[in-house]
Amino acid sequence: MKRMKPKTEARDFLRSRCAVACTLDVVGDKWSLLVVRDLLGGNATYGELQNSPEGIPTNILADRLKKLEQAGLIAKSAYQEHPVRYAYGLTEKGKALTDVLHALVRWGKQHIPGTLILDSAARQSVRARKPGRKQDRKS
Repeated sequence: MKRMKPKTEARDFLRSRCAVACTLDVVGDKWSLLVVRDLLGGNATYGELQNSPEGIPTNILADRLKKLEQAGLIAKSAYQEHPVRYAYGLTEKGKALTDVLHALVRWGKQHIPGTLILDSAARQSVRARKPGRKQDRKS
């Protein structure tokens, strides 16, 4: 019988002890910080998050919500019983990423020509113009 060594919380999924590498292990994929951005912007339900202008696929959104919850960055609460539907919100740990997102915004504005800071109204406008979305094809 193979002997299992006990896992430590920090070593369950991390590639090294470097603070940058550890942070990227939690939120360094293409979608996680966009989900955090949308939660900071007031989106709370799965549908609202799925309507992000970047068009996150539903399977990836479900996976990222699960991973962000496991990492303690978000919490969910049922707002409907039949069928059960959840609202998502940032924990204090998740809200602490606000400065990280602001730093990315500043960097993008400075170094990527044409970059915009989208408020919720601008995101709605981008979403409405984005071709190929399911809701756009239902005519």
